[in-house]
Amino acid sequence: MPGAKTNERPGTRAVLRHSGMSATKARQVLDLIRGLPADRAAEMLATTDREAARVIGKVLASAVANAVHNDFQSADELYVSACYADEGATLKRWRPRARGRATRIRKRTTHITVIVSRMSDEQIARRQAARNAATAQRSRRVAGSRRRRAAEAASSAPAAPVEEATTDAIEAGAEATGAVEAEVVEVDVTAADETEAGEEAAAEDGAAEQTGEETGGEAAEEKGE
Repeated sequence: MPGAKTNERPGTRAVLRHSGMSATKARQVLDLIRGLPADRAAEMLATTDREAARVIGKVLASAVANAVHNDFQSADELYVSACYADEGATLKRWRPRARGRATRIRKRTTHITVIVSRMSDEQIARRQAARNAATAQRSRRVAGSRRRRAAEAASSAPAAPVEEATTDAIEAGAEATGAVEAEVVEVDVTAADETEAGEEAAAEDGAAEQTGEETGGEAAEEKGE
């Protein structure tokens, strides 16, 4: 049973007519992207060193845009279901040769057609699972790289800041010890002052008692007389 005709194939299409290249050159590039997802096919065309790849890339972008804006499909769910190049009109030119003869020049053209369709649900699920796995792997790789950089930075940190911090702590401890000693000296001086004041008070009390005894003795003598 023959396959579907080129104009009856399902999907959203874009056609470029009368492109200035031969159909053979276009078919060599179209064979690279047939059956690939739309984004993967665009990447393949962007890295192909052929003039036909640049032209076919524009046709593929037009087909994807038609599917998104006209058929309301998602660009991530599209793939290149069909692509082919038909021969167009051939322009005939002449080139003069020796002895009055002429050689025919054939300027060939081609009609390039790219059809994109939606992938099946199973293919979309597998593609999404592969993307999630790649994202998780990249996240783990980035986290591991950050941990390694942090560990290297911690191991290669200079020891001078630690020594400075130790010196500062020692100086702070010395200042605190000096302050405590100053307080102790002040307390000792205060205690000494209090002791001297007590001794002076005791001496004054003793002098007063002696004066009282002398006065009492004199009074007794005067009474006896």
